[in-house]
Amino acid sequence: MRKAKPKKRQILPDPVFGDVKVTRFVNHLMYDGKKNTAFEIFYSALEIVKNKLPNEEKSALEIWKAALDNITPQVEVKSRRVGGATFQVPTEIRPDRKESISMKNLILYSRKRGGKTMADKLSAEIVDAFNNQGGSFKRKEDMHRMAEANRAFAHFRF
Repeated sequence: MRKAKPKKRQILPDPVFGDVKVTRFVNHLMYDGKKNTAFEIFYSALEIVKNKLPNEEKSALEIWKAALDNITPQVEVKSRRVGGATFQVPTEIRPDRKESISMKNLILYSRKRGGKTMADKLSAEIVDAFNNQGGSFKRKEDMHRMAEANRAFAHFRF
């Protein structure tokens, strides 16, 4: 183990909404340091979301945040060896890790989707997550189901 924890890097808010969460999401979305491209993809995806849900009273950013909340897992299973056997022990997730997992899942399942551009795929996944469906929402449900099935091993928590 290290003697000192590494310092948390300061993340600047994004230029359009002034939100740190957006920048964090774009950092996950980014390939090869192309941050401007990632911002363009994200903002155009939000425009598409706004066009897809015109009767929604929320803004596109609020829809995106609600979608992230819908796909954020509360518990996960970690492998723990006890006496030669490996148990899947359900544990609660730290808040920063919850956010990171939900963002990564949204991006992962967006990339797997069919669609012409990444903005189209991302907007479709955001709309699905907002409506409690889609791949990233299913992933959260699977994580919760695994934790529920292995609840008997919760006393092995570390």
